[in-house]
Amino acid sequence: MSFKYADRLNKLPRYLFAELDRLKSEQIAKGNKVIDLGVGDPDLPTANEIVEALKVAAQDPSNHTYPSYSGMDKFREVVAEWFYKRFGVKLDYKKQVLSLIGSKEGIAHFPLAFVNPGDVVLYTEPGYPVYFASTIFAGGIPYSLPITAENHFLPLLDSIPETTLKKVKMLFINYPNNPTSAIANEAFFRKLIDFAKTHNFIIAHDAAYSEIFFGQKTHSILEYEGAMDVAIEFHSLSKTFSMTGWRIGFACGNEELIAGLGKIKTNIDSGVFQAVQWAGIRALTLGDVLTEPLRKIYKRRVDLVISILSRAGLEPFNGDATFYVWTRLPKHIDSISFTMKLLEHKGVVVSPGIGFGTSGEGYFRISVTNKDDQIEEACDRIAKAVANM
Repeated sequence: MSFKYADRLNKLPRYLFAELDRLKSEQIAKGNKVIDLGVGDPDLPTANEIVEALKVAAQDPSNHTYPSYSGMDKFREVVAEWFYKRFGVKLDYKKQVLSLIGSKEGIAHFPLAFVNPGDVVLYTEPGYPVYFASTIFAGGIPYSLPITAENHFLPLLDSIPETTLKKVKMLFINYPNNPTSAIANEAFFRKLIDFAKTHNFIIAHDAAYSEIFFGQKTHSILEYEGAMDVAIEFHSLSKTFSMTGWRIGFACGNEELIAGLGKIKTNIDSGVFQAVQWAGIRALTLGDVLTEPLRKIYKRRVDLVISILSRAGLEPFNGDATFYVWTRLPKHIDSISFTMKLLEHKGVVVSPGIGFGTSGEGYFRISVTNKDDQIEEACDRIAKAVANM
């Protein structure tokens, strides 16, 4: 007996990273040494202070019951305190903050609250595949906005046809950006807010990498006038505090948008385990005490990658944020062929640009979430591979 997938699943693009995982397993089975620079999963462990907070909270029986759908008052209060200290924005933690089982969960569920079949959802590309998938699941129409090096990896809002704008319900943006590492400036955020108000659509800002910056501090869209009227922002403790497996994040912003997402979550999940929320409270309370050492390590690694790849004649982009390096390929090879050959002949895993959407073709992404010596060896292998292509 066979079963047919729902149409919404058939609309999703091929998941290239699964094929890379298969090829990686084959190489390892052959006894080859494989260095994985593909996945953005920090190798740096969660801080002991956070782990200890979890241990204490997990032993308290009061944390073993169903948690609040919206998050513990204490967690949301600490989020609001952190947000004000970090961005200078005051939030009503009861109405403008919502706990998430990781920001991915919130982003995936958000369109279900506001997108009707036939509504257009804009998203930047190359980008996080969840923007496209969540739009499909909500019955919306995905519309990609290519971001290019020529425009500092920012979308050209004026390029959107007027007929499309009339159907737009929301726009997903992500700065600091995955995969390009680009940062959005104040002028862009202000223009975007005005643009969204003019055309009556929601801004959903994925700020998962807001705390991985190497120069000036990055900004929240909520810092700017009018943003609270049209925007929701998603934050994650995963990358910020090396807590990817813990699954905790938060959404903040416009009260109605927060309430809408909350209604979806009430019907789908039962909230974040309270012991994990107490661990999150500890992480946010310590803040830069924990994140500054991580930034220094990532900065050193990013500089190492850029140095080796540049000497090899490649064009890595330095966006001064995230733990990714987005690199332009030689014109004679496509990103899938490059990554497959690199894995097969040099034992190095990187992410093909096409995996982040058609606009990512011609690039590949390196994640510096590996030990320094492994990163250096992998980049040396990449350099040799490029020389022979």
